Amino acid sequence: MKKSIGAGTILYPNPVLIVGSYDSQGRANAMTVAWGGIASSNPPSVAISLRKATYTHGNITERKAFTISIPSEAQAKYADYFGIKSGRNEDKFAATALTPVKSEIVDAPYVQEFPLVLECRLLHVFELGLHTQFVGEIMDVKVDEDMLGEEGKPDIKKIRPFFYDHSGFSYYGIGELLGKAYTIGKDISH
Repeated sequence: MKKSIGAGTILYPNPVLIVGSYDSQGRANAMTVAWGGIASSNPPSVAISLRKATYTHGNITERKAFTISIPSEAQAKYADYFGIKSGRNEDKFAATALTPVKSEIVDAPYVQEFPLVLECRLLHVFELGLHTQFVGEIMDVKVDEDMLGEEGKPDIKKIRPFFYDHSGFSYYGIGELLGKAYTIGKDISH
């Protein structure tokens, strides 16, 4: 029997997304976001939700662009740090010795050391209670070459992204392959 625990922000898994933006003086900033995911396949788009109080909220609103860098499991401490500190008060890139790279496509930086990057131009803004949802059109995806699989696509086993558990305030790595999508369910008869 299932037990009701009330309404809450529990959905598994929550990707750990590092959102890059520039402030009004052109200073690079990065913020960890757990509320986000793919919003559309055509145009390719991603949605992230931020509180208005965050420094990044104002940056995206002003610059109309952001990036999403995906860290690997080995980089979890940097992702956690980007979520603990505010770019309003300190230079997170200087503190972590990570490298901000200016996107050639959108007006935002990304984290050089993180293996996967989405470069996004702001498409839509929705006010949702405490949060603002920013929908960005993915203008390009960049991947470290050594993180590509045989077919030239990102390889999750090489990238090793990790996930956030909001109910336990913890990070978890990827698990084992369960089967190929659009294949393992074919043998279920009606």
